[in-house]
Amino acid sequence: MSSRFVVITGGPGAGKTTLLNSLRQAGHACVDEAGRQIIQDQLSIGGQALHTRDSRLFAEIMLSWEIRSYRQAGRHAGVVFFDRGIPDLVGYHLLLGRPVPEHVTAAAEKFRYHRRVFIAPPWPQIYATDSERQQDFTEAVRTYEAMVAAYTMHGYDLTVLPRSDIASRRDFVARHHTSVDVGIAASPEIRAADI
Repeated sequence: MSSRFVVITGGPGAGKTTLLNSLRQAGHACVDEAGRQIIQDQLSIGGQALHTRDSRLFAEIMLSWEIRSYRQAGRHAGVVFFDRGIPDLVGYHLLLGRPVPEHVTAAAEKFRYHRRVFIAPPWPQIYATDSERQQDFTEAVRTYEAMVAAYTMHGYDLTVLPRSDIASRRDFVARHHTSVDVGIAASPEIRAADI
């Protein structure tokens, strides 16, 4: 396990990427989400590895991308923040209602992150679709629930991000990350009311 690797996950349109960009601007090493970049590349070449075309191929490419990102992150000396992690692929299969392939489970167990994972709850006031994000808000909520299940089943402790402005969210991560490093401050329990 790498205690230097900190995941920020959740459903689409909940402000994860905005938070990661803010952390990056503050000088932290950050790893971008695989899915959005793969979608952009596949759309530009007319490829089939898309959630809406071949979801299995899309999942395999995301898994390979996430493993490569994990290995590359090891080159950084300090903390690295990830926009999603390998257990998100477990959640993706759960979301689709199909069995999680053994190799995906094996990857989630082999490539470990810091035990504390930050999760962005669904936030209808900021949710919007775009050329890469085409899910409706109901699917965004289902994705959040799948990520809660995936990370919990792989032994991570989830800390729910507040629905607040970006500076407050960044400060929340900084406060909780320092407490994570010394092993204090229990994470809040995930409840349906958090959705």
